[in-house]
Amino acid sequence: MERLFRSLKTEWVPETGYRSLPEAKVDIGQYLMGYYNQQRPHRANGGISPQAAEEKLKTMSGIS
Repeated sequence: MERLFRSLKTEWVPETGYRSLPEAKVDIGQYLMGYYNQQRPHRANGGISPQAAEEKLKTMSGIS
């Protein structure tokens, strides 16, 4: 979790912060569910996104 929060703060959150809580919730949700899980490469996953790593595991294990 600490790495996630570090990445969130350094890669996504504006230096000036957010104007409102609803704006922050929407933007951070987009980061987590869109970019971080689906696109951002992770060293622990061999340089692929968490979603791609999960799909690869499902394929290799025969889980559908």
